[in-house]
Formats: sequence, C-alpha cells, structure tokens
Amino acid sequence: MWGNGLKWMFLIVGTIIGAGYASGRELWEFFGAESGLAIVLFAILFSISCAVILTVSKKEQTTHYLPVLEKVLGKRLAKAYDVMIILYLFSVTVIMLAGAGATLEVYHIPTWLGIIVNGFLVVLIFIKGTSGMTKINALLIPILIVCLLAVLLVYQQSIGFTFSFNLQEQKNWPASLTFTSLNILPIIAVLGAVGNQIHHRGEIYIASIGSGVILGTVSYIYNESLLTVAQEIIFYEIPLFVILKHYPSVMVVAISLVLWLAIYTTAASGVLGLLSRIQVKVTGEPWVIALLLVALMAPLTLFGFSTLISILYPLYGILNLYILAALLLYPILRHPATKKKH
Repeated sequence: MWGNGLKWMFLIVGTIIGAGYASGRELWEFFGAESGLAIVLFAILFSISCAVILTVSKKEQTTHYLPVLEKVLGKRLAKAYDVMIILYLFSVTVIMLAGAGATLEVYHIPTWLGIIVNGFLVVLIFIKGTSGMTKINALLIPILIVCLLAVLLVYQQSIGFTFSFNLQEQKNWPASLTFTSLNILPIIAVLGAVGNQIHHRGEIYIASIGSGVILGTVSYIYNESLLTVAQEIIFYEIPLFVILKHYPSVMVVAISLVLWLAIYTTAASGVLGLLSRIQVKVTGEPWVIALLLVALMAPLTLFGFSTLISILYPLYGILNLYILAALLLYPILRHPATKKKH
C-alpha cells in the first residue's frame, strides 16, 4: 500500500513540478505578495481534488480520463472538457519543450537543440509502454524536490529567513482557486490513465495528502524567496536564476539539471495523458504516437517560454474553475450523473 501510494504521490508531484513551476514563473504569475493564505488554501483544495479523482479512477478502474470526467461532470459537459484537456496537455507540453530550450540558453546552447534533446528523451520513455513513466517519476521526483528545497533554504539562510505571515495582509487568497484549477486538468489526465492500477483506499490518502503537503510547503518557501528579488524578475525568463545569480557556477549547473528534470517529467506526463486518450481510438506503438505528438509540438515552441505561460496559464486557471467546484462538491452532493444506471 505505501509503495503504491508513494508512487502515485510522485506521479502527481512530477506532473505539477514542471518547467513553469520549478522555474518560479508559474508561481510568480499567480501568487507574489500577500499570498501565504492562498498557498495554504491551494494545498488543502489540491489534496481534496486529488482524493476525489483517485477515488473515482479506482472505482471505475479507468485506463484514460474520460470516465472520470463523466462521473464528475456528466456526459454532456465531459465532452467539452475532454477537448479542453487534449488542448491543455498539448499546449503545456509545448511550454515544457520551450522551457527546455530556455534553460540551456543560459549556457549559450541553441534553443532548438534543447528542445530536440528533451523531445527525444520524452519519446524514449515510452519504448517500454506507459509503465516506464511511473518508474521514472519515482526515481527523479524525490531528487528534484530535495534539490529545489535545498537551494531555496540555503538562499533563505543567506538572507536571514524572511518568512512572514500576517492574516491582515492576505488579499491575494482568490489566487488559490485559479492556481488549483489550473493544475487539476493534468492530474485528471494522468491519474485517469492509472485508475485500474489502484488497489487500496490507503494509496489514495497517501498520494493526495502527501502531494498537497509537499506542493504547499515548496510553494510557500519558493514564493517567499521570489518576493525578495521581485524587482529583478521582469528581466529574466526563468525567475529561479535571479536567486542563483550570486551563487557559484557549480550550483547554477546543478539547478539547471534539476529544472531540466522537472521539464522532462512534466512533458512526459503530458504525453502520457494524451497517449492514454488517443489509444482509445488509435492503435500503434506508444513511442511512435509520442514521436508524432512531439514533432507536432516542436514548431509551436517558437512563441517562447514566458510568453506561453503568461497567456495560457491564467486562461486555463479561469476556464477550469467549474471542474474544480464539481470535484470539491462531489463527495458532499454527488453529481446527478453518478446516479444514472449504466
């Protein structure tokens, strides 16, 4: 139970901590000043949402996300969100590939080369089917979290730990809703693909509570760190490099590798979600379909990493508010769609 619970937890965290998150760009887009309460609320809402998604996925023994959408939203709305999830996964994977190029640009490596290498590695993971995805996450995500937390804590120590939480100054609390709703779609897509592999309720509690605590803690420390360099962030594609600019080059290289891993795991999660949906109607080797998807995505990376995040992420955050509300109300009211006899 614990082994599987941790596996799903790392799958969830790996899906969220992508280039947008690990670079600081996504957090800065939604949080910033007066956001301590917003981050706490996000952690709670995210845990509840994950628990509902995992419960429905287990009950329906799903291999893709559409049955989850139908249970939570009803068949009619599920069709609309099905299209939105496909567009979301596609566009977010484009952002991850663009992030791969932006990360290597610091070392004067051509953007296109970073995109090609990352795309190749994403395809490689699916040569053994989709099971390789959870194994990679279980290996890479703990390393990624420890490295990111270590950098942020070392930075905080160097400036004397600037954490502050004043309940009178928490005007940005609504950001918890849009930030949670933004991150719900990829979770539905990825967890819907593994519902038939969940065996015990304990796995659901471990995965949902554990991922909420990890993401809430890292988000709070990260946001507090970014607040100390707020005036310089506008000049950087990747805000994390503002924090790192006074650090030894060895540390910058190490964190660039961490960013690269974050990009890799999220891009692979996006392709996993798309694969699970496409394979319902299209037969073929997973790696071949993955290769075709990456080839379609590559030209769109030309729009740029920070531009794509600043436009698409807030938009998806607003569009997904309904599905977040449906997930939060599901355990209490039960959507009418769950009462229909199939």
